[in-house]
Formats: sequence, C-alpha cells, structure tokens
Amino acid sequence: MVTIKSIDRHSRAERAGLLPGDILLSINGHEINDVLDYGFYLTEHRVTLAVRRGADELSFNIKKDTYDDIGLNFETPLMDSKHRCENGCIFCFIDQNPPGMREQIYFKDDDSRLSFIHGNYITLTNMTQRDIERITEMHISPINVSVHTTDPDLRVKMMKNKRAGDVLSYINELVRGGCEIHCQIVLCRGINDGDALRKTMTDLSYLYPGVTSVSVVPAGLTAHREGLYPLSPYTPEECAGIVRLVDDFGSMCAEKYGCRIFYAADELYIKAGLPLPGADYYGDYDQLENGVGLITSFLDDIDAELEFIDTYDFDPEKHRSVSIATGEAAAPFITEAVEKIRRLCYNLNCRVYAVKNEFFGGEVTVAGLLTGVDVASQLSGKALGEELLIPPSMLRAEGDLFLCGHTPEWLSEQLGVPVRTAGKTASEFISAVIGCGDPGASHGSCPGTD
Repeated sequence: MVTIKSIDRHSRAERAGLLPGDILLSINGHEINDVLDYGFYLTEHRVTLAVRRGADELSFNIKKDTYDDIGLNFETPLMDSKHRCENGCIFCFIDQNPPGMREQIYFKDDDSRLSFIHGNYITLTNMTQRDIERITEMHISPINVSVHTTDPDLRVKMMKNKRAGDVLSYINELVRGGCEIHCQIVLCRGINDGDALRKTMTDLSYLYPGVTSVSVVPAGLTAHREGLYPLSPYTPEECAGIVRLVDDFGSMCAEKYGCRIFYAADELYIKAGLPLPGADYYGDYDQLENGVGLITSFLDDIDAELEFIDTYDFDPEKHRSVSIATGEAAAPFITEAVEKIRRLCYNLNCRVYAVKNEFFGGEVTVAGLLTGVDVASQLSGKALGEELLIPPSMLRAEGDLFLCGHTPEWLSEQLGVPVRTAGKTASEFISAVIGCGDPGASHGSCPGTD
C-alpha cells in the first residue's frame, strides 16, 4: 500500500476523481507495493484502481493508451524506502569515506529496483526467491549484477555475507527467465584475480547470451582504510597482465559467440600505460557507465561533432581563454580533445589542469571523486582565463554540491572566475569550451562521469 502524494492537473487520475492522500491498494486486482508493481500493472488499456480513502475503499476505472501515465505522484520515486546493502564487502568504497561529507554519501544501497531504473549494480544478497520470480514474471531487463567471483566460498569471504554464495544461483534463474544481465567484477589484489578471475570469466561465459557483458575493474582504494581489510593497489605491470588476460579471454569469446563479453576498465589500460582499444572493440558500449570504453567513445564523438563545427554559434575571430579542471586519469584525454577543437578554433586558449585527489589519496584519479577543496587549493593562483569548466560528475545529481559540501559558487569565489560544468556529451563539451550554446542533442559521455 502506498500513499498518493499529489496528482497532476488535468490528468486522467484527477478527472477520475482520485485525491492526494488516497492510499493505492491495487491495480486490476494486483497489490501495489512499489514502483515495479505500479509500472508493470499500469500498462493496460483499461485499469481499475482500488484505493482507501479514510474508512472507505473506493474503485476508479480509467481508460488510456497502454503505456500512458495517469498522473499520480508518490512520496519517493521507488514508492517506498531504498533497500540498504546487507554486505560488508572488503573493498566497499563507502567504508573508505572520511567523516564530514554529504550525508547521502554514507548510505549503502543494494536495491534491485534502482538497477532497473538507474542502472545501479546489485549483489542479489538481499533478494528472495519471490523477488526473482517477480522480475522474470515482469520480464524486467537488463539487470546489472555485481558478481566479483563465481566461487561461492570466495564470494562469502569478499562480501562478508553468508548468503553471497547461495544467491549466485539467482543469476542462472534470471537467465532462464529471459533476462539480459550485465555483470561487473571488482578485482582485489591477490583475492579474486589470477586463477579465480579465469574461473569467474569461464563460468559467466557459459551464460551468454543471457550474460551480455562483463566489466573487470580494480577496487577503488582511498587513503582512509584504517581498520579495514588489508588491500593494496595493483602495479602498472599487474594492470597490464590483467588487461592481457581479459583481452585474450574476450577474444576467445568473440570467436566462439561473436561477442567479446568481457572488457577491462579504462583505468587498467591507463595505469598500465597501454593504448586504449578503438570503437569497434567495445560493441554497443554496454559498460560505458562502468568506465569501460568511456574515453574512446568520448574522443570518437568529439571527432564526429567537429565535422559540424560550422553549425555552432561562435565567432572564430574572437579570442577566448578558458580552463578545465579534471582528474589525473582523464586529463591527457581531455587535453587531446581540446587540441582537436583548437585546430579548428585557432583563437582558443584552453588550459587543462589535472587535479590530484588529496582528499581520498593519490590512488583515486577519477574526476567524479574530486572535492571543491582540492580544486580550489591546487588551482589558486593559476591562469584560469575567463572561466573554469568542470565535469558534471564532480557535483551531485542536482548539480549544486561537491562531495565536500561546497558549491560551485563557493569555488568561483575562491578562484575569482565563473565556474560551470562542461556538459556530459561531446557537443555540450565543445560548446562549453568555445563559449557558445549547444547546437543540438548528441550522444557520448565525457570522461570523468564515474
């Protein structure tokens, strides 16, 4: 049962007579507990909503197109509270957060519904058999699963949850139910790499085409690991070895299935000093949000957009000076993108600054985990030009706060220049750099969004 918070004006729900405060009980006889139930059972041409209003139980009939919304709004997007993670993973990044950050940073979610809505990765440990049956009944897909290892005992050890090994069987059930699954393997040095990684990739490859893609990413280690499981970062040589292992296994899968399935994260290539693969390597970029192919995709999109540079509303004769702050990992590639732009916009002066993550420690090199404090301290006194551009990933989804709790306005005051985000797409990035409006929609993500 969920309470209706508000109703859109002139919507079908308002015309039918539903009111804010009504408690939604069922749709077409199916009990409604959360957003999955609501979205699934609402997809009918005719729906009958049972609600409780005070002591009365009322029924409302609504006719609509199959996938049309009816205008109901609830307290939260999920229609109830988030499901908290029940694991104690030895590599958990949240456990490595120091005190004093935004409150939301410390919440550990492991909610299957967020996997379907936002692409979050789930571990399956807080799901029941009924949850799995509901997913297959509703034909919900794709599903993102954090696997890490297919060795049940090792998975229990890594996740410190006695159910972690048993629930691996859920992956097989979801595949049999017709679900498409994207997996991730977070590697911990000396724990689930080497032979353990070979076994995991072998086991998951047997589930193709149900398991469509698998990313292999190194565990993120901050400088705040006091009292936590002892983990150490991979050396460049070890990163190169992991890349070779994953690449070789992916090549075997490509020959056998016509799909690589397995991909190493950009971070591993960068730390190993290896060139990134070309666009054809990544297929449909299924693991883009996991940092797999993100840089290749971005640079390719920059090239594609620059073919239409004459459609951008800017004056090529106007001198412009601007700067960009980003993480150490992305800085060389952002510089490459800027150089591509400067070849066509010859009066552009754009400096790219690689900001070291003093807050989390030097092993953390992505832009999305930089704080406003680090940016302010390291760019103070630098030549920044007319404005400073930052990746949107430095800010929370609302675009108003850094991890440290400071605002872009605060950073602007500290540095004495306007601060704004450079945008996520290639066209937005180019527009921000050359100082004009976005000429239209484009695809492709900017490095540093993870």
